[in-house]
Amino acid sequence: MLIRFGIVPGYLEKPARGDQTVRRERVRAAKIVSRSDDLALALGVTSLRIEAPVPGKTYIGLEIPNPHPKPVPLPPLLEDPNFQPLAERGVLPIALGRDVAGHPILADLARLPHLLIAGATGSGKSVAVNALIGTLLKSRSRDDVRVIVVDPKRVEFTWLEGVPHLLAPVVTETEAAVEILGKVETEMARRYDLLAEAGCRNRLSFNARPGASARPSLPALVVVIDELADLMMLASEDVERSICRVAQLGRAAGIHLVVATQRPSVDVITGLIKANLPARLAFAVSSLVDSRTILDTPGAERLLGRGDFLFLAPDAMRPVRGQGAWARDSWLKQTVKSAREAIPAEAPDPDAERFAKLLSATQIADGRLYQKAKELVQDHPRVSASFLQRRLRVGLPKAEALVERLRADGIIPDPDLDDE
Repeated sequence: MLIRFGIVPGYLEKPARGDQTVRRERVRAAKIVSRSDDLALALGVTSLRIEAPVPGKTYIGLEIPNPHPKPVPLPPLLEDPNFQPLAERGVLPIALGRDVAGHPILADLARLPHLLIAGATGSGKSVAVNALIGTLLKSRSRDDVRVIVVDPKRVEFTWLEGVPHLLAPVVTETEAAVEILGKVETEMARRYDLLAEAGCRNRLSFNARPGASARPSLPALVVVIDELADLMMLASEDVERSICRVAQLGRAAGIHLVVATQRPSVDVITGLIKANLPARLAFAVSSLVDSRTILDTPGAERLLGRGDFLFLAPDAMRPVRGQGAWARDSWLKQTVKSAREAIPAEAPDPDAERFAKLLSATQIADGRLYQKAKELVQDHPRVSASFLQRRLRVGLPKAEALVERLRADGIIPDPDLDDE
C-alpha cells in the first residue's frame, strides 16, 4: 500500500557577519516534519506520514500511498527463509505482514506475550486475526497449542468448525463468553498448581522435565476475542477482571490473549487492560485520540486502511509500519482439512472434555460464599439478607440471592409458604 522516500536533510548557508565566515547549518528534522501538509500538497497525495528518523538509518522516511498496491499473501510469508528459523525455535510463531521495504514482520506470541489489535470497521482486523490463527494451525499441532475463539459477530470464524486445535466450540453469545473467560481463569489456576507441584517456573520447563515424555504435556492456550467492545457493553466488570487476571498471570502458565476491537476508546480499552497487553497492532482509526489510546503516539489516524498497520512490540521504541498478511478462504479451509487429517475423527480429546466440565471462577467464588452462608445458618437459623450482607461483606443483591438459594434448598424456612 505504500512507497517510502528517504530524505537526507541538506544544509543552509548563513551569511557572514563582520569578521565571521559563512556558516553551514543542517536543516532540522522537526522543521521537515512540520511541513507535512505542504509536502502532501506538493505531491498531490491524500495521506502522508513522516518518520523522523527511520530507526537505524540516517534519513527521514516519507511514506505516501502506492498508486499500484499489491496484496501480501500469507503462504509465501510462511515459506520465507526468515520465518523458518522462527518456526523451529519459537514457541508460537506468527507472521503479521511485510514492512515498507518488503521484509517480513514476524513475532513470537509467547514472547509478546499478549496482543491488542484495534482499528476502525473494515480496516483489516478480522483478516489479521484469521491469518494469525491460520499461522498457528499450520505451524503447530494440537499437542503444542489449543485455541479458544470468542466471536460475537457469529460469521467471522465459521471456517474453524471441526478443527482439532479448538479447546471449545467457537463462542458467539455474550453470556457464554463471560463463562468461558471464567473457565480460562480456572484452567490457569490448575496449571499453576501443576507447576508448583513439579517445582517448575513455566510451561516449557514443565514439559522438558525428566520423565515428562511419559506424561501428558501442557499445550499453550491462545484465547482470541474478536470484538471486545461488545463484551464490555454487556458485562464490563466480569470481562475486565478476567482479561486482567489472565494477562497478568497467564504467561508462565502458557496462556496468551489476542484481543481485537473496533472501538479503541478508554471505556473499552481501560487502563488495566492496556497496561497488561503490551504488544499493539493498530490499523486505521478515525481520530488522533484513538491513535493515542492504542499506541500512545499519533500516526494510526493517517493509515490508509485495507491492511495498513502500525505494529508496536513490547521491546520497541516506536511502531513499525507494514501491510497485513492476507489468507484466502481456500487456504484456510485447506489448513483446517490438513489439521483434521492429522488426528482421526474418533480420537478422544481429554483436554476438551475436562475443560467442558470446569467451573468458572465466578461459579467457584459463589460456591464458596454459599458454603459460608450455610455455616452461618447453623448458628443463626433465621437469617436475613441484611444479616448476610453484614457478616459476609457482600452487596445487597448478592445477599438476597443467597437467601433465595437457601430457601430453595430448604435450609431456611420460607415465610410466604408457612401457615399462619
